[in-house]
Amino acid sequence: MNPYALLGMAIVSEVLGTTALKLSEGFSRPLPSVGVLLGYGAAFYLVSLALEDLPVGLVYGTWAALGIVGIAAIGVVVFDEQLDAAALVGIGLILAGVYCVNVVSDMAAH
Repeated sequence: MNPYALLGMAIVSEVLGTTALKLSEGFSRPLPSVGVLLGYGAAFYLVSLALEDLPVGLVYGTWAALGIVGIAAIGVVVFDEQLDAAALVGIGLILAGVYCVNVVSDMAAH
């Protein structure tokens, strides 16, 4: 399977796991707590597969960065959290970093 597809699925799994973590209320709710374990378990497994073909810096940097952006978006949409101007600038810088590492850098597998 395409390593970037595996990485994308890992990011989605991590975002779902983190969303479940918020919903678990300190692991006091069983169903979201199981979602945390499944989401993070799948994320780590998929990252391990992506690491077979892609450099660790690219994989981990992209996974962490896009996970941050994804969970920030979930926070706004699902949990009615607010992003101020500084947060938006920071998210923009994160996305610029992902672009640089994956597209501009020679680190990426083109």
